Amino acid sequence: MKSLILISGFFLCLLMATNGQTVVWDSPQQVAGSNYGNLHPRIRTDRAGNPVILWGKTSSQSVYFSRMSSGNFTAPVILNPVSQPAFTASWAGPDITSFGDTIYAVYKHTPEDTNHIYLTHSYDAGFTFSTPVRVDFIADSISRFPTVSTDQSGNPLVAFMKFDPGFINSRYVVSKSTDYGLSFSQDVLASGFSGGTVCDCCPASLINRNNKTLMLYRDNLNNVRTIWAGLSTDGGSNFLSGFEADPTGWVINACPATGPDGVLIGDSLFTVFMSAATGNSLVYLSSLDLSNPVFVSVIPLTGNFSGLSNQNYPRISQEGSSVGIVWPQSINGQGQLAFKFTQDIHTITTNTFDTIALGNIENADIHIYKDEIHVVWQDNASGTVWYRKGSITSTNNVNEIDKSVFAVAGNPVSANQLTIQTDANKNIFGIVRIQNSIGQILFQKSTELSPGTNTFSIPGLSQGIYLLSIESKDSLYQLKLSVDK
Repeated sequence: MKSLILISGFFLCLLMATNGQTVVWDSPQQVAGSNYGNLHPRIRTDRAGNPVILWGKTSSQSVYFSRMSSGNFTAPVILNPVSQPAFTASWAGPDITSFGDTIYAVYKHTPEDTNHIYLTHSYDAGFTFSTPVRVDFIADSISRFPTVSTDQSGNPLVAFMKFDPGFINSRYVVSKSTDYGLSFSQDVLASGFSGGTVCDCCPASLINRNNKTLMLYRDNLNNVRTIWAGLSTDGGSNFLSGFEADPTGWVINACPATGPDGVLIGDSLFTVFMSAATGNSLVYLSSLDLSNPVFVSVIPLTGNFSGLSNQNYPRISQEGSSVGIVWPQSINGQGQLAFKFTQDIHTITTNTFDTIALGNIENADIHIYKDEIHVVWQDNASGTVWYRKGSITSTNNVNEIDKSVFAVAGNPVSANQLTIQTDANKNIFGIVRIQNSIGQILFQKSTELSPGTNTFSIPGLSQGIYLLSIESKDSLYQLKLSVDK
């Protein structure tokens, strides 16, 4: 009979000397009912840190928007006029960004070959939106896949894919506004640095920091579909150089319909993307030094492991040098939303991850504002958009509970049952979690631990080493467990 053996006799407060921070998650919230759709959700925050969310619905070709007010999401409103049906899909669609209380949303009016890209803005944190303004002035060319960012003054920059008539010569271009979204300049070329075209059904992302603007896109040079970055050092007016941000060398003769995301920290560009160059669809993080420019590193966020069938659509956000990354994946047929957080992106490690949602999850987004992490995802089982907030808390200088107040009863104990004893003089609310060596959550329960004995039924565990943790609002306690035959 398998036995769960305690490696360390008591719970120890995890000081996290190499990190000093952890994330405590609130319960998930549904943003709106399934009648509003759920495609390709994107999230940002207003000046007060309230999340604002954008997504699409294919059947009505609508762009929906909702903002949080007093802890709840407002009834969704449609941003595109009935006369401008919008392109929406699970893998691409409308996009949103914010600068304080100014919010910009962009979408593509369908059909793609005859219509244009529009931007609508709100100067009051999403209470009201303007009449949409046309972004692309492209004569008989064709546009698709808009994405939006802001410069350091709060003016919008919009990138979009552009074709010659007949959907040939695909490339990414950028158009600027200098009057806060009231009008836009003629677009400038921001791709083509490999000598090839862009992957013609792969969305992209645009990032701007300290007057550096980066156009991140999937390239196509003789079916080598790796990630490239076009660089502007004048706020998006000109893109004079470009660099490969993906050394995996993925060769595929069909469009994978998945693009990159990135953050710029100092002169370092960090890019997340999916590649199946090894035969498995895995998400990667690459680092590129723009001052040289040279590759610094590229790592798979988890690498391949038993039960993993695919990973896709990674998204990344930063606050200073702290970075959070989310991506959907499937393990043993179970869909989940994976999450990785680091206080210092330069010291990020591979293999470990946390799981913050389960279900048929196809796409997600993340935004960090101050000490809060905001995540949204597309759940296809319910047909709805879901939201979850995580609070970044310091594990240093907290009011620690006496280290001897927790213990696992019985040694060894049954692998199907976990009994935690506490001598604390009060109830402690937290999350009890068991993870395997690669961070996969095998058991998780939000509970209130009362003084005395607390017993939980857990799934049968095979032989190996596990991590048992209790995470409260103020502290994280961890314990290594071993299962022997």
